[in-house]
Amino acid sequence: MLRCDHVVFPVWDVSASLEFYGAVLGLPLVETLAGEDWGGKPWLMMIFALGGGVELVLVALRGAEQPAPDGLAADTRHYAFSVTSRSQQDAWRRKLQKAGVALWEEDHGVQHSLYFSDPNGVVLEITNPPSKPAARTNPAALAFARSWTGEAIA
Repeated sequence: MLRCDHVVFPVWDVSASLEFYGAVLGLPLVETLAGEDWGGKPWLMMIFALGGGVELVLVALRGAEQPAPDGLAADTRHYAFSVTSRSQQDAWRRKLQKAGVALWEEDHGVQHSLYFSDPNGVVLEITNPPSKPAARTNPAALAFARSWTGEAIA
């Protein structure tokens, strides 16, 4: 089974990103790399450590402009962190509010989530309890997804 190794997304404000991910979220910056040509632009890669050996990689491309909104809800693309208790989630809520980070909450039945944006508009989530995905395919889930698309079920 695959596991997540690292997640990469672009940023446009390096200083604000370093402050937010380092000071506000408390993630250790473990490596920086730079080069002269990524799609024709000089680049900076900032690698932050997450639990479980996963890395969060922020990439700044000098001179790149932030794309215009595409009409999708902002949270259709987001990165979710998890905590193992409601008290840990409450502590994160207080920490984010103290830092002036606007957030919203959603109850997903078995999980409760805090959502907020980084300085670049990337939506992040802190959910509790952590997801526990099944180790094998659920035939009913596959059939439902195929029926939603109108695809014939094989």
